[in-house]
Amino acid sequence: MDTITTGTGTSRTGAPRTATATPVDRPTEVPPAGVSRKLLLAGLAAAMLLLLGWYALDRWLTPAAAPSDDSNAQTVTVIVPGQVTVAGTVTASGAIAARRDLPVGIAGEGGRVVQVLVDAGSWVNKGQVLAVVDRSVQAQEIASQAATVEVQEANARLAQSKLDRSLKLVANGFISTADIEQLVATRDSAVAQVRVARASLAQLRASAARLDVTAPEAGLVLTRQVEPGQIVSSASGTLFRIARDGELEMQARLSESSLARMAVGDPADVIPVGTTQHFTGHIWQLAPVIDATSRQGIARIALPFDKALRPGGFATATLRSGSVTAPVLPASAILSDANGAYVYVVGSGNKVERRAVATGEVTPAGIAVTKGLSGNERVVLRAGGFLNPGDKVKPVSDHSGQGGSAPSAP
Repeated sequence: MDTITTGTGTSRTGAPRTATATPVDRPTEVPPAGVSRKLLLAGLAAAMLLLLGWYALDRWLTPAAAPSDDSNAQTVTVIVPGQVTVAGTVTASGAIAARRDLPVGIAGEGGRVVQVLVDAGSWVNKGQVLAVVDRSVQAQEIASQAATVEVQEANARLAQSKLDRSLKLVANGFISTADIEQLVATRDSAVAQVRVARASLAQLRASAARLDVTAPEAGLVLTRQVEPGQIVSSASGTLFRIARDGELEMQARLSESSLARMAVGDPADVIPVGTTQHFTGHIWQLAPVIDATSRQGIARIALPFDKALRPGGFATATLRSGSVTAPVLPASAILSDANGAYVYVVGSGNKVERRAVATGEVTPAGIAVTKGLSGNERVVLRAGGFLNPGDKVKPVSDHSGQGGSAPSAP
């Protein structure tokens, strides 16, 4: 600021006035805006450098804490499976068929079919006529032969009558013994002719009867392959197919090993494709040979008749044979690789070890382990795919009902 000096003089009281310097304010100089921003940024940078330096010094002076042995241990769920009795079951598929499929054709010389009396799905009795073949020609032959029989019978009666009269005259000497012998021969020839005529008539009648197509056994008609007006003969092949007594079966295809476990009489539960119905049956026959191409054999399961069981359709069967006592594990606990199936078992010090296992039956509760476990081990239930042998873990007991308790490691 500048100072202004005033002159001397006399005040109103008569006192002299001395000169004084009076300060005068001047406007303050403001630095440019760019300089102020640069100073602010420089200050912030300096503060950050100080903080980083302090942090680095503190980390260098503070000793590192020793890591805990369990700080990196993975928490896993474990179960103690114990021993469970598992029913031996095998699932197979196959076709439904008649247990005894009877093909029926024409037995006689054939002819034109004039009437078909049954259709597929009909029940028939033994000997029942299924189709009628025209027999007009055979009827005329039968009538002709019947007349021949009557003629021969009349001749036989006449020969017998002559013989009887001649025998009465022998005692009086009117007829010689030679004549009697001739009459006896004539009578015997006439009787023989009667027998021949009757046999021919019976043959014609039997041939005519064979024109009808009849059921060889009682049962269910499966197929009908003949219509009225059709010309049939012994070369026509199968006209009807009958399931004897309506008995059906499922032809379950099994591998060699599965077939070896089955026995005649073993129960089976069959479900036809397209339905939810269950049918109970039993094995009544095991195939004596194995197919060389598929390496499979057939277990024939007897089934009662039911409209839902259609021959030719497919079905699945669950066959039960014997039982086994073994640990049962959920599928999540069993892993596999090129070396086979395995599980992880938590051992001493809570370290996991790989255990090779052999699996058996698959049940609703899980998979039976037939080899490799006693049932008292703590088995990793889940997350086994993220473990390696020797890893340390924190075992947690499973409480979902899939396994037993997991005791602490010693």
